[in-house]
Amino acid sequence: MPAYQPPFKITSEILSLVADISEQLGLWSVLLGNDDELLSPQLRRGNRIKTIQASLAIEHNTLTLEQVTAVLEGKRVLGLPREIQEVRNAFATYEQLPYWQSTNLKHLLAAHEQLMLGLVDDAGRLRQSGVGIYRDEQIIHMAPPSSQLPRLMNDLLAWLKSTDLHPLVASCVFHYEFEFIHPFSDGNGRMGRLWQTLILSQWKPALAYLPVETVIRHQQNQYYAALGAADKASDATGFVAYMLKALLSAMQEVVTAPSEHQVGTKSNLNAEQHLILENIQGEMTLLELMQFLKRVDRSKFRNQIIKPLLEAGFIEATIPDKPTSSKQKYRLI
Repeated sequence: MPAYQPPFKITSEILSLVADISEQLGLWSVLLGNDDELLSPQLRRGNRIKTIQASLAIEHNTLTLEQVTAVLEGKRVLGLPREIQEVRNAFATYEQLPYWQSTNLKHLLAAHEQLMLGLVDDAGRLRQSGVGIYRDEQIIHMAPPSSQLPRLMNDLLAWLKSTDLHPLVASCVFHYEFEFIHPFSDGNGRMGRLWQTLILSQWKPALAYLPVETVIRHQQNQYYAALGAADKASDATGFVAYMLKALLSAMQEVVTAPSEHQVGTKSNLNAEQHLILENIQGEMTLLELMQFLKRVDRSKFRNQIIKPLLEAGFIEATIPDKPTSSKQKYRLI
């Protein structure tokens, strides 16, 4: 067992939140057909874009969800070059999650290098100077001196590797400790949230696509207050409880909003949708698909049959930016 143990306590509230989140995970597992791989490609991408936009917005990036989506689709966006670069970096970094180990310092440094590429001169390296965190020109946290960073990060990662805490709790403790250490000159907030997602995804792969950052974005003041209170108390318990509540809120959203978060399982389809999937050959127009069901109303067919199949990730449009184009065709994914 490593000598270092982060200061926090397991409370009845934390145990209750872990139980509640586990219950929601069970419900989500039912939606997934007990197979995390059944998350549709569109759901994965949509939730990832939400995660990136929210995490960057917390750090004062002004791009909207629509603009972030456009950037990732290669479209021109009216925005600051730095903000556009942040989006591209973040997406590339999150896409690498399956290839990193949460307890490996080299992997953590590589993630920071990708996340901050072209944004800071020391991307991928621990900071070499002191740093303080300010709110309204007032210092609220003075991070440990740079000379202590190798020891502190090695201790924290060794603790993470050996701890027998529930992953939900361990990920929250790590998140706080990482922000307290503040190992980089910039990008610590987005890295802390990224690494908590990595820890959780190595426990439950579907959690790589849980957009908890959107909850934090809407509760930004509470997020910073929880970090500050933990600093003052020299104890992460309150922050762990806050983050578990945020995770619970995100889980409840994906479980209770099936129209937006439903996964691509064929058991969720009706007979007409099954018939369309069985008969698509290559790329087909709306009129060609309507003939299988003897439909005559384009609008109803598009909304009742095609749109659900698109959202579930079974088919894709050849001209996604112009859904009603006369040249539009559809194909299986």
